[in-house]
Amino acid sequence: MIEYLEPVLSQVGDETYAGRVMLPEACDFRFGNPQEMPLPEIQRALTKWAAPQDKDWFAYKFSDPRAIKVAVESLRGRVGIDFDPKDISMTTGAFGALASTLRAVLDPGDEVIYLSPPWFFYVPMILSCGAKPVRVDFTPPQFELPVDAIEWHITPQTRAIIVNSPHNPSGRVFTPDELERLANVLEVAHRPIYLISDESYSRVLYDGREFHSPLEYYDRSFLIYTYGKTLVAPGQRIGYIAMSPSMPDREELREAVFVAQLAVGYAFPNALMQYAMGDLEQASIDVAALQRRRDQMVGALTEMGYEAVTPEGTFYVMVRSPIADDLAFTHRLAEEDVFVLPGRMFEMSGWFRISLTASDSMVERSLAGFQRAIESVRVGKT
Repeated sequence: MIEYLEPVLSQVGDETYAGRVMLPEACDFRFGNPQEMPLPEIQRALTKWAAPQDKDWFAYKFSDPRAIKVAVESLRGRVGIDFDPKDISMTTGAFGALASTLRAVLDPGDEVIYLSPPWFFYVPMILSCGAKPVRVDFTPPQFELPVDAIEWHITPQTRAIIVNSPHNPSGRVFTPDELERLANVLEVAHRPIYLISDESYSRVLYDGREFHSPLEYYDRSFLIYTYGKTLVAPGQRIGYIAMSPSMPDREELREAVFVAQLAVGYAFPNALMQYAMGDLEQASIDVAALQRRRDQMVGALTEMGYEAVTPEGTFYVMVRSPIADDLAFTHRLAEEDVFVLPGRMFEMSGWFRISLTASDSMVERSLAGFQRAIESVRVGKT
């Protein structure tokens, strides 16, 4: 597991980045952290609910009924499914939701299909359960859901599949046709397979695109959501697990999820975040501003000669490195005070990822650096 996380750890502690990425002129596109001041609605919500209303205001907290009600109403409007409040479990963001769901459904020796390029931590979470991660690759630059390849990789040991839409890092939003074909494949598998739907970016959509949850098509599904992306506040962790109302064995799974939340280290969000959830539900990053930033970045990079994938959602842009060694090229960009993540962090060598949570001024400043970096490749200096 440590070996798998080494690319992530090396990026966090890389001396090439450490000395320069904090300078005022640096353009930090590495992670989905805010590069501007947080949304004022977050402070107002937390301040409002920080005043205790009873002696147990800050006592141990599981899933608060008021927070669950907010989740149910939100999901009814966004996903179009009427969830049973008993099937909602409040969690410490997507981290806690994914870790708890995997532990609730997996036994040692089970196999879990994940789609590559993946979010960094899917594989370590699977391994921590004693299960085997099974990789199925997307084909860039289209990143269509590889249903045929998924079917080919299903074995009698397959217990779960993780689907992430909108997809980090490509930004692809899966279509109803793709999701329906996937559901048909899972329905006839050797044994019951759980679909774990990571919908962290389901509210960050561009060009008027609609989001469709896999839960609309497949009964044995869990929906994973976090407010960290919508609020661009990944350090304030609150999210939830929502089981499909047509999930078989729901009562047993409710108990299994609760026990898993305790077992992974108390994966319930703190009391204050749960009290504030109704107010936080109304806040959101400016998606239109993100779309303008996407268009500017993709357009400028394409004109320079880069191959950039236009994301349909999320706040990331995948770009093909102009040289095969993506790590070497990210270091070349760092010399220009432009900091991105190499594709090898996502099992996608030869590419790099840009985060659009950067400020507009940061995007503007970075373009000259991107230009100089690709020009250096053309004249053979990289």
